Amino acid sequence: MGDDYPTLFRSEQMSLMQFLIPTEVAHDTVAELGELGNVQFKDLNPAVNPFQRSFVGEIRRTEEMARRVRFFESQIQKEKDVVPIRPLYDSASLVTVGPSAAHNIDELDVTLAAHETRLVQMNDSYKTLSERTRELVEARHVLRETAVFFEKAETQQTDIRTSFDDSSAPLLQHDDREQQYLSTVQFDLEFVAGTIDRTRISTFERVLWRVLRGNLYMNHTDITEPFIDPATGAETRKNVFIIFAHGDALLAKIRKVAESMGATLYPIDANADKRSDSLREVTARLEDLETVLYNTGVNRRSELVRIGEHLARWQDVVRKEKAIYETMNLFNYDVRRKTLVAEGWVPTRDLTMIHMALRHATEESGTSVVPILQELRTSKTPPTFTRTNKFTEGFQTIMDAYGIATYQEVNPGLFAIVTFPFLFAVMFGDIGHGLIILFAALYMIFQEKKWARQELDEIVGQFFYGRYIILLMGMFSVYTGLMYNDIFSKSLHIWHSGWDFLEAGSNGVSYALSNGHIYPFGVDPAWHGADNGLVFTNSYKMKMSVVLGVIHMTFALCLQLPNHIKFKRPLDIYANFIPQMIFLQSIFGYLVVCILYKWSIDWSTRDTEPPSLLNMLIAMILSPGKVDATAQLYRGQGFIQVVLLLLAVVCVPWMLCMKPYFQWKEMQKIQGQGYVGLGHRNGGPRESTDEVLEIEEEGNGRVIVEEMEEEHEQHDFSEVVIHQIIHTIEFCLGCISHTASYLRLWALSLAHAQLSEVLWSMTIEKFLGLSGIFGTIALVMVVVFWFSATVFILCIMEGLSAFLHALRLHWVEANSKHYQGEGYSFAPLSFAKLDEKE
Repeated sequence: MGDDYPTLFRSEQMSLMQFLIPTEVAHDTVAELGELGNVQFKDLNPAVNPFQRSFVGEIRRTEEMARRVRFFESQIQKEKDVVPIRPLYDSASLVTVGPSAAHNIDELDVTLAAHETRLVQMNDSYKTLSERTRELVEARHVLRETAVFFEKAETQQTDIRTSFDDSSAPLLQHDDREQQYLSTVQFDLEFVAGTIDRTRISTFERVLWRVLRGNLYMNHTDITEPFIDPATGAETRKNVFIIFAHGDALLAKIRKVAESMGATLYPIDANADKRSDSLREVTARLEDLETVLYNTGVNRRSELVRIGEHLARWQDVVRKEKAIYETMNLFNYDVRRKTLVAEGWVPTRDLTMIHMALRHATEESGTSVVPILQELRTSKTPPTFTRTNKFTEGFQTIMDAYGIATYQEVNPGLFAIVTFPFLFAVMFGDIGHGLIILFAALYMIFQEKKWARQELDEIVGQFFYGRYIILLMGMFSVYTGLMYNDIFSKSLHIWHSGWDFLEAGSNGVSYALSNGHIYPFGVDPAWHGADNGLVFTNSYKMKMSVVLGVIHMTFALCLQLPNHIKFKRPLDIYANFIPQMIFLQSIFGYLVVCILYKWSIDWSTRDTEPPSLLNMLIAMILSPGKVDATAQLYRGQGFIQVVLLLLAVVCVPWMLCMKPYFQWKEMQKIQGQGYVGLGHRNGGPRESTDEVLEIEEEGNGRVIVEEMEEEHEQHDFSEVVIHQIIHTIEFCLGCISHTASYLRLWALSLAHAQLSEVLWSMTIEKFLGLSGIFGTIALVMVVVFWFSATVFILCIMEGLSAFLHALRLHWVEANSKHYQGEGYSFAPLSFAKLDEKE
C-alpha cells in the first residue's frame, strides 16, 4: 500500500502547504483551486471578527446579488404557468476570471438590480390593479344583487311594514295595510350593501340581530367565483349582503359591525336608474382594468422568461464569488511582501495538479507573477481524505457515519464492500427476494444519468444514493438463497436429492432414507416440508451465525496489527493485540472449531449422542477438566479445555498490567535523564534547531509554537492505568456479548423464511386448486396481492430491518475491535459541492 498508489485501505497522505499569492492574482487563484476542489484552507485570522476582515465589502455585495437571485427564483416558482429555466450546461458562459472579471461582475450586479427594479414595479402595479379589479368585481356583484332584490320587492308581497307614529315599533311584523304604505318604504327605509367573507356571514347575522334587537331586514346571496389574493394565491369566497334599517343611528351601528368583521361596504343608490348607470360605469371600468391587468401580467411573465434564460448561470456565478471571497478572508496579508499568505491541507498525490492550476491562474489573469507553493513541516493531525467513486461512496458513507477514521488508520469501508452485503444476505437469504432487489438496483443504475440530473424526493434519493449497496445486497441474497435452497419459501431440485422418502406407514408418517448421494451445493430440498425441517435449519443457522460472528470479529481484531505497525506502536502489539487474540480464540475460536468438528462427524455411526456445545462451553468454565464420557466430543478434551481456559485467564492480567508498566518505566527513564515536558510548570527554554529557526525567519514562528504545544500534550500515569482497565474490561465482556449479538443472523434469517412461508400458504396455496374462470380471476388477484405484500413487507420492511442489523454488527461488534474513528473529514473548497451545502 504505497503512497504512490493510494487505495481505500488507508486515507490518502496529506501535506500542509503554504501559498504566497500576489494580490492581483488572488481571486483567479482561489477560483482555479475551487474548480480543482482539493485544498482545505485554514483560517489564519481566528481572532479577527468576521466583520473586520479584508473582503467584507465584496461578501456583502455578493450576498446582495444572491438575495436578488433568490428573489427571482421565488417569483418564478410562484408563477402559475411554468416558466422555463435554462439548464446551467446550456446557458451562456460568464467570464469571472482574468482581466475582464471585475467588469463582468459589475455588469452582472447592474443587470440584477435593473431586473429587480422592473420586477418589483410590475409586482406593485399588478397588486394594485388586482386589488382595484377585485373591488370593481365586488361592486358589480353588489349592484346586480341589489337590483335583483329590488325587482323582487316590486313584484312580490313583502313582509316589511313601517311605523310612522311609534319609532320603537319593530320593522318586521305582519300588517294588513302593507300595500297602502308600500310606496313609502323606499323613502323611509335606508340600506347598507357590501360583501363579506362567506365563513363569517352567520356570525355577522347573529351579531346584527343582537345589536339591533331585531330591527333590521337582511338579505344575502353567494358570489359564485372565488377571489384570489395576488400576493399569496389564497382563494376567498364571499357573499353579497343588503341590510335595511330605519334611522341614522342603526345604520351607523351596522357599518361599524360590518367594518369590524372585515366586510367591504359600497355606496348604492336607491334609485333604479342611478343604479343602472353605476352598473354600466363599473362594467366599463372593469373591462378597461382587466385589459391593463392582462397586459401587465404578460409583461411580467416576459420579464420572468428573460430572467429564466440566465438564472442558473447567475446562481452559479454568485455562489462561486461568495465562496471565493469567504476563502480569501481566511488568508493573511504580508505587508513586507505585499502578498496574501494562505495555508491549507492538500492530498500529496495532487501537488502536481495544484502547481499546474496555479500556473494556469497566472496565465488567465494576464500577469507574470506566479504564486509560490511550499510545504510546511507540522505535527498536527491532518484531515482524513478517502478518495471514492460512485460505487464505493455509499459503503464509505456508512462507515463515516460511525466516525471519521483517524488519519492513515485502516479504513473499514474497504472491507464493508464485501462483509456488509454478505451479513445482510445471511439474514435475507432468498433467491426470489434477492432477485427483486437486484433488479430494482439495476433499474436505478440504468437510470443513473437521468436521475442524477433530477431533484428526487428524500426517500427515493436515499435509495438511489445506495443503489450499488442494494445491488450487492441483491447478489449476495441470491447466493445465500441458493445456500438455503429457498425461493419464495419453496425449494429448487437442481441436483439429485440425498434422501428418498418411503411410503407412509399405518400411522401416516413417511420416513426418508439416505440413498448415498450428497447434494453438492446448499441445503438438500428433502428438508423442505419435512416435519423436522425447522429443527434442522434452526440448529444449522444458529451455529452458522456463531461461526460467522467469530470469523468477523477475528478479522476485525487482525486489523489492529497494520495500525500498530503503521503508527510504530510495538508495545500495543505485545500488550493488546496478542493477548486479545489469544483470549478470543481460546474460548470462542475453540467453540467454532468444535462446531465444525461436530458437523464433520457422522453421528449415526457413533454409539454416543452428539453433545450439546453450549453445555460443553459452560462446563469448560464452571468445571474445568471434567468432561462427561457420554458428552465427550474427542479424546483429551478435558486437558485441552483446561489449557485454553488458563490461557484466557492469563490474558486478562497481561492486557491489564503490561502496557501501563512499560509506559511507567519509560516515564522513569525520561525523568532520570533530566528532561521535562513543555507543559511543566517550571519548564526550561525551548531548544531550536537551525531548521526551525529558518522556518521562523520565513514568518512561520507562530505555526511552530502551536504545533509543539499540541505535540507535547502530557498525560498523567493514572489516566493511562484507568484507560487500560476500562479497555480490558470492555474487551473481555464484549467478546461474550458480541458473540451472542451475532445470533441475530440466525433469528432474522429464520423469521424471514417463516414469514415468507406463511405469506405463501395463506394466499396463493389456498387458490391453486380452483378451476374455471372465477378460479383463474381469483388466482390472478391473489397473485397480485401476494407480490405486493412480498415487495412491501418482505423486501422493503424486512430488508430495512436486516440492513439496520448488519449496520449494527459492523459499527459495534467489528469496529470496536480496531477502529479509533477520531479523525476529521477533509473539507476542501470545491465549487462542485456548493449545491450540496445549500
